[in-house]
Amino acid sequence: MSNHRVSARAGMDTPAPGSDDQQLQRIWNRVVGRRTFLQRAGLAGALAVPATAVAASSASARTRRARLASDRPTEGDFAILRFLCAAEIIESDLWEQYAGFGGQATAERPNDGQNNFYVTALQNLDGDMPQYISDNTDDEESHQAFINAYLMSKGQAPVSLEPFRNLLPSPATGGGSRKRITNLQALNVDTSWYLRYRAETNPDFGATFEQAVTIANQPVIPVSDTETPPGTTADTPPIPTSDAAQQRMQAIANSAGFHFAMIEQGGSSLYTTMALKVTSLEVLRIVLAIGGVETNHFSLWHDKAGNAVADPLAGVTDPKTGTTFPNLNTGSEATQTNLILPEPCEFIPGLPACSVVRPTIDPLAGAQAAVAGFTRDGLFKGQSDAFFDRISRLAAAADAAERGGD
Repeated sequence: MSNHRVSARAGMDTPAPGSDDQQLQRIWNRVVGRRTFLQRAGLAGALAVPATAVAASSASARTRRARLASDRPTEGDFAILRFLCAAEIIESDLWEQYAGFGGQATAERPNDGQNNFYVTALQNLDGDMPQYISDNTDDEESHQAFINAYLMSKGQAPVSLEPFRNLLPSPATGGGSRKRITNLQALNVDTSWYLRYRAETNPDFGATFEQAVTIANQPVIPVSDTETPPGTTADTPPIPTSDAAQQRMQAIANSAGFHFAMIEQGGSSLYTTMALKVTSLEVLRIVLAIGGVETNHFSLWHDKAGNAVADPLAGVTDPKTGTTFPNLNTGSEATQTNLILPEPCEFIPGLPACSVVRPTIDPLAGAQAAVAGFTRDGLFKGQSDAFFDRISRLAAAADAAERGGD
């Protein structure tokens, strides 16, 4: 058994019985006394502050309150939001079609991914394509719902394109019965973005770019169950050239991959360009926050599109349209498929090259430029004159907005 010795000093700092309350009272008195002194000193100090300093502080506070109170959106801000909402409605409509054919069915989106042949062809680009498509669709739907809710919260009428929902959907499995605003059955997909983001030159300064892949009059969704039976499973690449249905469906999926990126890079430029016109800080926050998501989408789809023009998937040709996806890994950085991050390019004259969103000027990336791009794409094929009048008016009003204007 061990003997534990206690130091002779062990109890020397312990108060004697009955002294605890007295010691606590002495400590409390010192604290209270110090507080009283500081309060008196503070009051005296406040009395010693010059009246001019107090007045200046009050004026500064009033200025801040006035600035916050005056941060009301201008008519130009509302015009920008109206067009962006219309653009999001258009995007939602086209993404809902992509999701119906090739998305990921969930409890929230039970009607997504109804065409197995299309789903599996998309998965040759990336195994997670169905999930990405459904998520992108959710994002666009949230954007249009939020912007409309914001407009209404400010006493503005919501934006609606429902009167122009008059285009017949694709008859293939996954197309559904709901009429559409956009047409994905014969597109002219602009693929120049692929070369633009690998170049050191900037379209804002006059640079132009060829098409990386020529995609003309090409469906980007299934259009016939006869030519592409929906219960089929896409072959693992390389796709046999002797199988017309396999070549056709893979070309449709590859074209969609390039179209995904085309749409989202356009949104990235559009939001950046519109932000330069906004007056209200709150509206600026909305435009920048949503625009950042568009850029994020583009980065994702840029990566997936590259897989269509790289081994082992490269070489697919649509037997009906002739659209061909060559191998772009030819040894040149101008087409190298894994160079998906924006190459630094000319930006501000006299300053070094910088990796930026481009273009960001009205003639190339403003609202009217966006409408022109959609139209060249074939997205509005079959739409009415009234539709073009409506969307053109919204675009012109947005482009006319000026920072600091009414």
